[in-house]
Amino acid sequence: MPTREQLLEKVERTTQASKLNEIILFNDDVNTFDFVIEMLVNVCDHTPIQAEQCAIIVHFKGKCSVKTGTFDELEPRCTKLLEAGLSAEII
Repeated sequence: MPTREQLLEKVERTTQASKLNEIILFNDDVNTFDFVIEMLVNVCDHTPIQAEQCAIIVHFKGKCSVKTGTFDELEPRCTKLLEAGLSAEII
């Protein structure tokens, strides 16, 4: 029978392994709505409507979570957004 400490360690490892991150997209005064929508469709696999809604949220709120996943899943997507000139980060 596992000890309490072993069980807590297993729960902690499982929690860390399944921790999800988010790509946060930030507003800027450079990129057009159409470009942001196009990038979200191409990079984050959004539908055009979903991408448009995110672009509107970014415009009015200053930022929006545009993709959720593990860091390893999000890192190449975030890099593509940054290379395209958008402001984004993984949290």
